[in-house]
Amino acid sequence: MFDRFLIRQDSLENVCEDGRITGFRFAVRIADYRGCFLSLHNGYFVECDGIEYPRELQRFAINGKPPRSFEELKSCVWEHWNYDDEGFVYVTKEGGLEPGMHTIRLQQSVLAAYGYMPWDEEWLKNPPVPGHGAGAGKTAFICSFDLMLQEGGR
Repeated sequence: MFDRFLIRQDSLENVCEDGRITGFRFAVRIADYRGCFLSLHNGYFVECDGIEYPRELQRFAINGKPPRSFEELKSCVWEHWNYDDEGFVYVTKEGGLEPGMHTIRLQQSVLAAYGYMPWDEEWLKNPPVPGHGAGAGKTAFICSFDLMLQEGGR
């Protein structure tokens, strides 16, 4: 539904930590008109220039807090991601991205927010892998974005 608005077009930039570039980040919005509690946010299918970056290489920043792993977010049962709030997906990639245009393919994974489903118990123990079937929430398809790397780094 909101797929074309998932990534802010001018938000792709390298991430600099302790004087070295450790990856890249981009701004995202939630694809669900209700928002969600962070414990239901399961990560992303992220592919940049043909290379897939699994959830283990991703962190997420929202609500003015530093980037956290999706494993950490599982315990954030009372912290909410509101519909209009922008979050940041951080991806670990030594040296970051080269200057220029990059193609990012993305699918957001938010687990069921409407009550108990038969698979919920299993998903708590073994969350679905974003981009590979179940758990896509409101982003039924992998979306593609062409983004220019912005100068600077954080």
